[in-house]
Amino acid sequence: MSINKETLEKIAHLARLEFEEDSKDKMLADMNNMLSFVEKLQELDTDNVEPLDSMSFEVNQMRDDEVKNQLSHEQGLKNAPKKDANYIRVPKVIE
Repeated sequence: MSINKETLEKIAHLARLEFEEDSKDKMLADMNNMLSFVEKLQELDTDNVEPLDSMSFEVNQMRDDEVKNQLSHEQGLKNAPKKDANYIRVPKVIE
């Protein structure tokens, strides 16, 4: 498989990339080198290789989810930059 200039321009458009005309040839060569590398990898026999779900064999240490040191309503509002009675005021986002 190889990429031609038309395909390169379509990929660049989809990725919102712009590059100068003189660098298109280098980009085309680089992408074709990447594809040839992937084709080389497809030649490997991976029938007896188990897929990885993680790059590490470490096991996560889980803990129970417990509520501790809850803030009171007043403590939560104490450091708010703007507040209105019982609520934190934030800038309007939706018009």
